[in-house]
Amino acid sequence: MKIFYSSASPYSTKVRMAAHFAGLDAQPVATDTNADPAELLVANPLGKIPTLVTDEGLAVYDSRAIMTYIDRQTKGTLYPRNAAKRTEVDVLEATADGICDSLLAIVYERRFRPEEKIHQPWIDRQWQKVERALDHLEANMPRLGRKPHAGHFALAAMLRYIELRFAGKWQRGRPRLKRFLSRFEAVFPDYAQFKD
Repeated sequence: MKIFYSSASPYSTKVRMAAHFAGLDAQPVATDTNADPAELLVANPLGKIPTLVTDEGLAVYDSRAIMTYIDRQTKGTLYPRNAAKRTEVDVLEATADGICDSLLAIVYERRFRPEEKIHQPWIDRQWQKVERALDHLEANMPRLGRKPHAGHFALAAMLRYIELRFAGKWQRGRPRLKRFLSRFEAVFPDYAQFKD
């Protein structure tokens, strides 16, 4: 089993941490999507990461599809069975992933457009979404017990990514979010393997 990933991708980080935690034996394959690697394109016509390929050749892509696949394969290690609790986890994962969507929109706007064509109102709008969602998370911090769930992995991956790309720009007024990663590492000590 393989997971095609990029170390900077928060979606890849989420999936790799979750697979490791769940005990799914998947070989990480560092991938440069800009090079359109043939092995990735055969598995995923969109050429996106993360993409998981099973030993039988089944390709699973989109990080949430991979997360639910891992959960099914490992008999419910990532998502609770209780419907209300499952919805809470799904919404937390969607919020963290949505923040990453906005952060990536900002990064791509700056990276791929010529400087004179960068649309600052677009960047500002994306950052407003990020700020609102971070404030929501700060006010509604998820409980973190002894066993992390899919939402916790998504939140940890998002916080790692925002610190990577926007260091010093998100912490003010959010002490609970700032502390989350140290709390997360206490229940998932292998987090250190996924920091870089």
